Amino acid sequence: MTLTEQAPSGTAPAPLRDGDLASLRDSDLASLLMIRHFEWKLLDLFAEGKLNGTTHTCLGQEYIPVSLNPLLSTGDFLFSNHRGHGHYLARFADPAGLLAEITGREGAVCGGVGGSQHIFRDNYLSTGIQGESLPVAAGAALHFKRAGLPHVAVVYIGDGTWGEGSVYEALNIARLWELPLLVVVENNGISQTTPGSVNMAGTVAGRARAFDVDHHRVTSNDVRHIRAELAPLIDRVRHQHMPLVVEFDTVRLGPHSKGDDTRPAREIEAARARDWYDALRAEDPERFDRHDEEQRELIAGVAADVLARPLVAGETA
Repeated sequence: MTLTEQAPSGTAPAPLRDGDLASLRDSDLASLLMIRHFEWKLLDLFAEGKLNGTTHTCLGQEYIPVSLNPLLSTGDFLFSNHRGHGHYLARFADPAGLLAEITGREGAVCGGVGGSQHIFRDNYLSTGIQGESLPVAAGAALHFKRAGLPHVAVVYIGDGTWGEGSVYEALNIARLWELPLLVVVENNGISQTTPGSVNMAGTVAGRARAFDVDHHRVTSNDVRHIRAELAPLIDRVRHQHMPLVVEFDTVRLGPHSKGDDTRPAREIEAARARDWYDALRAEDPERFDRHDEEQRELIAGVAADVLARPLVAGETA
Protein backbone atom coordinates (compact mmCIF):
# COMPACT_ATOMS: atom_id res chain seq x y z
CA MET A 1 0.00 0.00 0.00
CA THR A 2 1.08 3.54 -0.56
CA LEU A 3 1.59 6.24 2.01
CA THR A 4 -1.55 8.01 0.82
CA GLU A 5 -3.61 4.84 1.25
CA GLN A 6 -2.30 4.03 4.71
CA ALA A 7 -2.13 7.42 6.38
CA PRO A 8 -5.85 8.05 7.12
CA SER A 9 -6.14 4.80 9.10
CA GLY A 10 -4.75 6.26 12.33
CA THR A 11 -5.88 8.99 14.65
CA ALA A 12 -3.87 11.03 17.11
CA PRO A 13 -3.20 9.11 20.35
CA ALA A 14 -5.23 9.92 23.43
CA PRO A 15 -3.58 12.16 26.03
CA LEU A 16 -1.78 10.40 28.86
CA ARG A 17 -3.65 10.06 32.13
CA ASP A 18 -2.13 10.26 35.58
CA GLY A 19 -2.73 6.54 36.06
CA ASP A 20 -0.56 5.76 33.05
CA LEU A 21 2.46 7.14 34.89
CA ALA A 22 1.93 5.80 38.40
CA SER A 23 3.56 2.42 37.73
CA LEU A 24 4.98 0.55 34.77
CA ARG A 25 2.14 -1.15 32.97
CA ASP A 26 2.25 -4.91 32.46
CA SER A 27 2.10 -4.37 28.71
CA ASP A 28 5.16 -2.11 28.81
CA LEU A 29 7.15 -4.55 30.93
CA ALA A 30 6.16 -7.38 28.61
CA SER A 31 7.22 -5.36 25.57
CA LEU A 32 10.59 -4.46 27.08
CA LEU A 33 11.29 -8.07 27.98
CA MET A 34 10.03 -9.46 24.68
CA ILE A 35 12.53 -7.28 22.82
CA ARG A 36 15.35 -8.18 25.22
CA HIS A 37 14.73 -11.92 24.88
CA PHE A 38 14.32 -11.65 21.11
CA GLU A 39 17.75 -10.04 20.80
CA TRP A 40 19.31 -12.57 23.17
CA LYS A 41 17.78 -15.39 21.13
CA LEU A 42 19.22 -13.97 17.90
CA LEU A 43 22.70 -14.00 19.38
CA ASP A 44 22.17 -17.56 20.60
CA LEU A 45 21.07 -18.68 17.13
CA PHE A 46 24.13 -17.12 15.55
CA ALA A 47 26.36 -18.86 18.09
CA GLU A 48 24.64 -22.16 17.27
CA GLY A 49 25.24 -21.67 13.54
CA LYS A 50 21.50 -21.41 12.81
CA LEU A 51 21.71 -17.87 11.40
CA ASN A 52 23.97 -16.44 8.74
CA GLY A 53 25.14 -12.95 7.89
CA THR A 54 25.05 -10.39 10.65
CA THR A 55 22.67 -8.55 12.92
CA HIS A 56 22.65 -5.39 15.02
CA THR A 57 20.92 -5.78 18.36
CA CYS A 58 19.34 -2.96 20.35
CA LEU A 59 20.31 -4.39 23.76
CA GLY A 60 20.15 -1.54 26.27
CA GLN A 61 17.98 0.67 24.07
CA GLU A 62 14.69 -1.25 24.18
CA TYR A 63 13.05 1.33 26.43
CA ILE A 64 13.18 4.03 23.74
CA PRO A 65 10.59 2.64 21.27
CA VAL A 66 8.54 1.21 24.16
CA SER A 67 8.37 4.69 25.70
CA LEU A 68 7.39 6.32 22.43
CA ASN A 69 4.86 3.77 21.22
CA PRO A 70 1.73 5.09 23.07
CA LEU A 71 2.60 8.65 22.04
CA LEU A 72 2.34 7.68 18.37
CA SER A 73 -0.61 6.65 16.25
CA THR A 74 -0.97 3.95 13.62
CA GLY A 75 -1.14 6.73 11.05
CA ASP A 76 2.28 8.05 12.01
CA PHE A 77 5.02 6.78 9.70
CA LEU A 78 8.08 5.28 11.40
CA PHE A 79 11.44 5.19 9.66
CA SER A 80 13.88 2.84 11.36
CA ASN A 81 17.47 1.78 10.76
CA HIS A 82 19.91 -1.14 10.95
CA ARG A 83 19.41 -1.46 14.74
CA GLY A 84 15.65 -1.57 14.44
CA HIS A 85 14.34 -4.83 15.90
CA GLY A 86 13.08 -3.02 18.99
CA HIS A 87 11.40 -0.33 16.90
CA TYR A 88 9.52 -3.00 14.97
CA LEU A 89 8.59 -5.15 17.95
CA ALA A 90 7.39 -2.22 20.08
CA ARG A 91 5.02 -1.23 17.27
CA PHE A 92 3.78 -4.62 16.05
CA ALA A 93 4.56 -7.18 18.80
CA ASP A 94 5.37 -9.66 16.03
CA PRO A 95 8.49 -11.64 16.95
CA ALA A 96 7.47 -14.57 14.73
CA GLY A 97 7.16 -12.46 11.59
CA LEU A 98 10.45 -10.70 12.25
CA LEU A 99 12.38 -13.87 13.04
CA ALA A 100 10.91 -15.53 9.96
CA GLU A 101 12.15 -12.56 7.93
CA ILE A 102 15.63 -12.77 9.42
CA THR A 103 15.83 -16.54 8.86
CA GLY A 104 14.11 -16.55 5.45
CA ARG A 105 11.27 -18.79 6.59
CA GLU A 106 7.61 -18.92 5.67
CA GLY A 107 5.63 -16.16 7.35
CA ALA A 108 8.41 -13.62 6.83
CA VAL A 109 7.21 -10.01 7.00
CA CYS A 110 8.76 -9.13 3.65
CA GLY A 111 9.02 -12.55 2.08
CA GLY A 112 12.55 -13.04 3.33
CA VAL A 113 14.08 -10.41 1.05
CA GLY A 114 14.64 -7.76 3.72
CA GLY A 115 16.44 -9.73 6.40
CA SER A 116 17.47 -8.09 9.65
CA GLN A 117 17.71 -4.51 8.44
CA HIS A 118 15.18 -3.81 5.70
CA ILE A 119 11.52 -4.12 6.70
CA PHE A 120 8.39 -2.53 5.22
CA ARG A 121 5.01 -2.91 6.87
CA ASP A 122 2.04 -0.64 7.60
CA ASN A 123 3.64 2.80 7.86
CA TYR A 124 6.97 1.33 8.97
CA LEU A 125 10.19 1.22 6.98
CA SER A 126 13.69 0.30 8.11
CA THR A 127 16.91 0.59 6.14
CA GLY A 128 20.57 0.01 6.83
CA ILE A 129 21.65 3.04 4.79
CA GLN A 130 22.42 5.73 7.33
CA GLY A 131 20.79 9.12 6.81
CA GLU A 132 18.71 7.95 3.86
CA SER A 133 15.47 8.05 5.82
CA LEU A 134 15.61 11.75 6.77
CA PRO A 135 14.67 13.22 3.35
CA VAL A 136 12.02 10.52 2.86
CA ALA A 137 10.59 11.23 6.32
CA ALA A 138 10.49 14.94 5.51
CA GLY A 139 8.50 14.07 2.39
CA ALA A 140 6.05 11.99 4.43
CA ALA A 141 5.70 14.88 6.90
CA LEU A 142 5.01 17.26 4.02
CA HIS A 143 2.28 14.93 2.78
CA PHE A 144 0.66 14.80 6.22
CA LYS A 145 0.68 18.59 6.46
CA ARG A 146 -0.74 19.18 2.98
CA ALA A 147 -3.41 16.50 3.45
CA GLY A 148 -4.47 17.94 6.81
CA LEU A 149 -3.73 14.66 8.60
CA PRO A 150 -2.84 14.67 12.31
CA HIS A 151 0.19 12.47 11.76
CA VAL A 152 3.92 12.66 12.42
CA ALA A 153 6.86 11.29 10.48
CA VAL A 154 9.21 9.68 13.00
CA VAL A 155 12.77 8.80 12.06
CA TYR A 156 15.20 6.90 14.27
CA ILE A 157 18.89 7.66 13.78
CA GLY A 158 22.09 7.18 15.74
CA ASP A 159 24.80 9.61 16.75
CA GLY A 160 26.93 8.40 13.83
CA THR A 161 24.25 9.36 11.33
CA TRP A 162 25.06 13.02 11.95
CA GLY A 163 28.01 12.49 9.64
CA GLU A 164 25.62 12.25 6.68
CA GLY A 165 24.76 15.35 4.65
CA SER A 166 21.18 14.25 4.05
CA VAL A 167 20.46 14.83 7.75
CA TYR A 168 21.14 18.54 7.40
CA GLU A 169 19.30 18.93 4.11
CA ALA A 170 16.22 17.33 5.67
CA LEU A 171 16.40 19.44 8.85
CA ASN A 172 16.65 22.59 6.76
CA ILE A 173 13.55 21.75 4.74
CA ALA A 174 11.62 20.51 7.80
CA ARG A 175 12.15 23.79 9.64
CA LEU A 176 11.75 26.01 6.59
CA TRP A 177 8.45 24.39 5.66
CA GLU A 178 7.37 23.70 9.27
CA LEU A 179 6.84 19.97 8.93
CA PRO A 180 5.63 17.46 11.57
CA LEU A 181 8.96 15.63 11.70
CA LEU A 182 10.23 13.91 14.84
CA VAL A 183 13.90 12.90 14.77
CA VAL A 184 14.76 10.38 17.48
CA VAL A 185 18.49 10.17 18.11
CA GLU A 186 19.68 7.07 19.95
CA ASN A 187 23.05 8.41 21.07
CA ASN A 188 25.00 5.49 22.50
CA GLY A 189 28.29 7.32 22.27
CA ILE A 190 29.99 5.15 19.68
CA SER A 191 29.65 4.96 15.90
CA GLN A 192 30.37 1.32 15.10
CA THR A 193 33.84 1.29 16.71
CA THR A 194 34.60 5.03 16.79
CA PRO A 195 33.83 6.97 20.00
CA GLY A 196 31.69 10.05 19.49
CA SER A 197 34.34 12.18 21.18
CA VAL A 198 36.66 11.73 18.20
CA ASN A 199 33.97 11.51 15.55
CA MET A 200 31.75 14.56 16.03
CA ALA A 201 32.56 18.24 16.44
CA GLY A 202 30.06 20.09 18.61
CA THR A 203 26.85 18.50 19.82
CA VAL A 204 23.57 17.19 18.47
CA ALA A 205 21.83 20.08 20.21
CA GLY A 206 24.12 22.60 18.56
CA ARG A 207 23.56 21.15 15.13
CA ALA A 208 19.79 21.17 15.55
CA ARG A 209 20.00 24.75 16.80
CA ALA A 210 21.82 25.77 13.63
CA PHE A 211 18.61 25.07 11.74
CA ASP A 212 16.39 26.63 14.41
CA VAL A 213 15.01 23.15 15.18
CA ASP A 214 13.94 22.41 18.76
CA HIS A 215 16.05 19.88 20.64
CA HIS A 216 15.26 17.89 23.78
CA ARG A 217 17.71 15.58 25.55
CA VAL A 218 16.49 12.56 27.53
CA THR A 219 18.80 11.10 30.15
CA SER A 220 16.37 8.75 31.90
CA ASN A 221 15.62 5.17 30.88
CA ASP A 222 12.39 5.08 32.89
CA VAL A 223 9.48 4.59 30.48
CA ARG A 224 7.06 6.44 32.75
CA HIS A 225 9.20 9.56 33.11
CA ILE A 226 10.08 9.64 29.43
CA ARG A 227 6.43 9.60 28.38
CA ALA A 228 5.51 12.41 30.74
CA GLU A 229 8.45 14.41 29.43
CA LEU A 230 7.81 13.87 25.74
CA ALA A 231 4.01 13.81 25.49
CA PRO A 232 3.54 17.61 25.20
CA LEU A 233 6.56 17.96 22.92
CA ILE A 234 5.33 15.37 20.44
CA ASP A 235 1.86 16.88 20.62
CA ARG A 236 3.40 20.18 19.48
CA VAL A 237 5.07 18.46 16.53
CA ARG A 238 1.77 16.85 15.60
CA HIS A 239 -0.51 19.86 15.84
CA GLN A 240 1.77 22.85 15.33
CA HIS A 241 3.91 21.24 12.64
CA MET A 242 7.22 22.10 14.23
CA PRO A 243 10.09 19.63 13.79
CA LEU A 244 11.80 18.30 16.89
CA VAL A 245 15.03 16.44 17.61
CA VAL A 246 14.81 14.21 20.69
CA GLU A 247 18.20 12.92 21.75
CA PHE A 248 18.36 9.90 24.05
CA ASP A 249 21.54 9.59 26.06
CA THR A 250 21.58 5.80 25.95
CA VAL A 251 23.88 2.78 25.92
CA ARG A 252 24.77 -0.05 23.58
CA LEU A 253 25.34 -3.17 25.65
CA GLY A 254 26.62 -5.32 22.82
CA PRO A 255 28.92 -4.83 19.85
CA HIS A 256 28.00 -2.89 16.74
CA SER A 257 27.01 -6.14 15.10
CA LYS A 258 27.97 -9.60 16.36
CA GLY A 259 31.63 -9.39 17.19
CA ASP A 260 33.18 -6.02 16.53
CA ASP A 261 33.24 -4.48 20.00
CA THR A 262 36.55 -2.68 20.50
CA ARG A 263 35.59 -0.90 23.72
CA PRO A 264 37.69 -1.57 26.82
CA ALA A 265 36.05 -3.75 29.47
CA ARG A 266 35.52 -0.80 31.83
CA GLU A 267 33.37 1.00 29.23
CA ILE A 268 31.24 -2.06 28.61
CA GLU A 269 30.75 -2.49 32.36
CA ALA A 270 29.80 1.18 32.68
CA ALA A 271 27.18 0.69 29.98
CA ARG A 272 25.79 -2.37 31.75
CA ALA A 273 25.53 -0.40 34.99
CA ARG A 274 23.09 1.93 33.22
CA ASP A 275 20.87 -0.86 31.89
CA TRP A 276 17.16 -0.70 32.68
CA TYR A 277 16.88 -4.48 33.20
CA ASP A 278 18.31 -4.78 36.71
CA ALA A 279 16.84 -1.44 37.79
CA LEU A 280 13.31 -2.57 36.94
CA ARG A 281 13.81 -5.94 38.54
CA ALA A 282 14.83 -4.24 41.79
CA GLU A 283 11.47 -2.43 41.93
CA ASP A 284 9.41 -5.62 42.14
CA PRO A 285 11.45 -8.83 41.68
CA GLU A 286 8.47 -11.19 41.83
CA ARG A 287 6.48 -9.33 39.19
CA PHE A 288 9.53 -8.79 37.03
CA ASP A 289 10.62 -12.43 37.15
CA ARG A 290 7.13 -13.60 36.23
CA HIS A 291 7.07 -11.45 33.11
CA ASP A 292 10.69 -12.25 32.33
CA GLU A 293 10.03 -15.97 32.33
CA GLU A 294 6.86 -15.53 30.26
CA GLN A 295 8.72 -13.62 27.58
CA ARG A 296 11.69 -16.00 27.63
CA GLU A 297 9.32 -18.90 27.03
CA LEU A 298 7.41 -16.94 24.39
CA ILE A 299 10.52 -16.21 22.36
CA ALA A 300 11.84 -19.75 22.79
CA GLY A 301 8.56 -21.06 21.44
CA VAL A 302 8.58 -18.58 18.57
CA ALA A 303 12.11 -19.62 17.62
CA ALA A 304 11.27 -23.32 17.69
CA ASP A 305 8.18 -22.76 15.54
CA VAL A 306 9.86 -20.47 13.01
CA LEU A 307 12.96 -22.64 12.54
CA ALA A 308 10.71 -25.64 11.86
CA ARG A 309 9.06 -23.83 8.95
CA PRO A 310 10.15 -24.33 5.34
CA LEU A 311 12.43 -21.75 3.77
CA VAL A 312 10.74 -19.27 1.48
CA ALA A 313 11.25 -19.77 -2.24
CA GLY A 314 14.78 -18.94 -3.29
CA GLU A 315 16.33 -19.22 0.18
CA THR A 316 19.03 -21.72 1.10
CA ALA A 317 19.90 -22.98 4.56
